[in-house]
Amino acid sequence: MRRRGVGVGAVKRKEKNKEAFEAVGKRVAEENLSHISGMMATFKGSLEEFARKYKKDINQDPAFRQQFQVMCASIGVDPLASNKGFWAEVLGVGDFYYELAVQIVEVCLATRSVNGGLMALPELLQRLRAKGNRKKRQEISADDVRRATSKLQVLGSGFALLEIGKTTMVVSVPRELSSDHSAVLLLAEASGRITEADISEELQWEGGRPRRVLDELMQEGMAWVDGDGAGPAMGGGGGRPAYFFPSLWHGERLLDEGVGDG
Repeated sequence: MRRRGVGVGAVKRKEKNKEAFEAVGKRVAEENLSHISGMMATFKGSLEEFARKYKKDINQDPAFRQQFQVMCASIGVDPLASNKGFWAEVLGVGDFYYELAVQIVEVCLATRSVNGGLMALPELLQRLRAKGNRKKRQEISADDVRRATSKLQVLGSGFALLEIGKTTMVVSVPRELSSDHSAVLLLAEASGRITEADISEELQWEGGRPRRVLDELMQEGMAWVDGDGAGPAMGGGGGRPAYFFPSLWHGERLLDEGVGDG
């Protein structure tokens, strides 16, 4: 018995049903998009009203400013995206972070000959606070420095944040630190000093690997060598040159003095 073919009418009905389903799907998607867009517009309007009402707190209180940034991020609004428009006119936040970014560049360039372009965030924060204009009454927080530095990153100028153990470092040189560099910095975090023997023992590195990494850090100006044979930083016998990291030493000293990431 020969199988009957599919009729022309059946094919047309199938195509018609498919078109109907696609039309319904498109309409539902458009309605959902319209609803979401309406909600976002409402949220943004409320956010702008909130910004006007609490302008003084946002400008003067770092903790309040951070929470405001979180609120903005939750609906995809970036007050730092431009120094023009509503946010600049009402709050001046774009100008605030732009000026802060300029100050970060100035401080990092001024200290690069000492630390090789590697500075602990607490030290940078202290220097910025000392440099800031007291008349504006705008306190700077670690979160502000992080946000301003992230804006510098898009310029490809070498600025980046690097987490070394419990310490956040601000890097201001184009060279990217390798995993070996980061491992040595992490090992030296507590005291700011280290020796080849410390690295070989703690990281189980063999041959000339410890010396090579230390030499690279010295070439960048991030490490100095203590040539008086002061001994290892982490214990053991004396008579070995110790390598000193100005950025870690200053950062640790500031933390001991109570200058944190606040």
